[in-house]
Amino acid sequence: MQSQLQIPVRAKSYFHRGSLDPLLGDTIPARFADVVTRFPECEAVVSLPQQRRLSYAALKVAVDELARALLAMGFLPGDRVGIWAPNNIEWMLVQMATARIGVVLVNINPAYRSRELGYALQRSEVQGLFMIPRFRGNDYVGSLLELIPELKDEAPSERKLSDFPYLRRIVIYDPHKPESATRPFPGCHTWRDIHESAPAVTMDELDAVTASIDVDDPVNIQYTSGTTGSPKAVVLTHHNILNNARFAASEMRFTELDRLAVPVPFYHCFGMVLSNLLCLSVGACVVIPCEHFDALQVLQAIAAEGCTAVHGVPTMFIAELEHPQFREFDLSTLRTGIMAGAPCPSALMKRVMEHMHCHEILIGYGQTEASPLTHLTSRDDSLERRINTVGKNLPHQEVKIMDPESRRTIAVGTVGEVCFRGYHIMKGYYRDSKATQEAVDENGWLASGDLGSMDRDGYVRITGRRKEMIIRGGENIYPREIEDVIFSHPKVMEVAVFGVPDDLYGEQVMAWVQLQPDQTAEEQEIQDFCREHLAHFKIPRYIWFVSEFPMTVTGKLQKFRMREIALQKMNPKA
Repeated sequence: MQSQLQIPVRAKSYFHRGSLDPLLGDTIPARFADVVTRFPECEAVVSLPQQRRLSYAALKVAVDELARALLAMGFLPGDRVGIWAPNNIEWMLVQMATARIGVVLVNINPAYRSRELGYALQRSEVQGLFMIPRFRGNDYVGSLLELIPELKDEAPSERKLSDFPYLRRIVIYDPHKPESATRPFPGCHTWRDIHESAPAVTMDELDAVTASIDVDDPVNIQYTSGTTGSPKAVVLTHHNILNNARFAASEMRFTELDRLAVPVPFYHCFGMVLSNLLCLSVGACVVIPCEHFDALQVLQAIAAEGCTAVHGVPTMFIAELEHPQFREFDLSTLRTGIMAGAPCPSALMKRVMEHMHCHEILIGYGQTEASPLTHLTSRDDSLERRINTVGKNLPHQEVKIMDPESRRTIAVGTVGEVCFRGYHIMKGYYRDSKATQEAVDENGWLASGDLGSMDRDGYVRITGRRKEMIIRGGENIYPREIEDVIFSHPKVMEVAVFGVPDDLYGEQVMAWVQLQPDQTAEEQEIQDFCREHLAHFKIPRYIWFVSEFPMTVTGKLQKFRMREIALQKMNPKA
């Protein structure tokens, strides 16, 4: 590699994208109030599974009522409230009501089981939890009681729970019967209690709390992998995610006339920031086609609601295009959308543009620690750039490509680690300064763990990853978490988990398992064991039983070598 003195500054892989539009200096509730004033009668959200619609004026009333109830229940700015539910209107209400009073929303994956839920509650010191009773075979109440048996006998507010000393309020609601007063265990609250609690706090008191919030205050905690190990709690601020949503909306030319079909989960940044907040920052409408992704319901929603945009990970677009009833739906109202969350094949992009009428569909790239969007293609880009790059960074962001070893900026066109700096970089990992310092250097650069190259105009191509994280259908999967579960099986002596390519999901999970001496097991046995402790998308698709692992001379497992061996055996002619 050339020395720094030999490379002209203009030839380095560094790019800063300015903008005529300044960064917003608003908090989320301030921006929302302005949008409500301008577009009170426009539809803000349509939930087809719930058969409910709210205008911006009606949404504000509901948000304010919930915010007042939260204050009446004792929540203050800086407290943490989790939500464990699929996509529904109440999820959005909790999102906006917590922001209204400076409470930090903690997003919990609705596919989590009790073990994963416990980690999230403890790691973020969650003080309040909104949840539904059950969904898609997941008994949420049963999982919670399995995790915290004490709840069967007394309310969390009556004394500190032994393993969850911060948790003091639990609200259980049925999105299809929000007025239900059913209490599955003592001391939990219902949505009806929200209505009854709100009058205890006046609008003046609510406005006073909102006025005390600063743009740099935390507003959200999202879970991500970092590079290895258990999920980390990423703390994002009003300034981080509001500006990220606003500039994404600007790149998409979104206005109050647009209607966005949102099949991506709200708990993820793609759903919460680049869908919900994106629409609410400009007066557009969020259309919820399904609680959990269903290709037919998405197609029905686009046609019935005249959606102008649709988001999704590549697997979602594939499922929609391949649905046997695809040609029955009029999708001509579609104009744009974002495809992100996993590598986006160019052939798929062309099909979406041609057959779904999404001629302005954009490729997005980023990570949770960056709020999350760092790069987005433009409708004005050439077709080659739109299908083969992730575009340029958003306004008011910096990006560079560095040598992973020397940590120096490298030449244009050279593959290295992609790094970001700007308003969008997280506040840090919750109560984990060591991990924060490892992720963001002393100059404010966040190292993505992704490998890529940049051309002279700032367009980036992603070529691979340094980190072990697996991305399956847009879901981030952490090998260490799965390894810990499989290792706890009494027959297992050693295990290694890694990702292998998959045409549909981008990647699938593979586990190499070494059993204890004289033990035998079937693939199904290990998968069933995993199902007891892990969300469905983390269950290894492939389990190979091995007698030994490739290792370095120092005894470290060589997962890259395991992956090479697996690919050779799975595709012997490749």
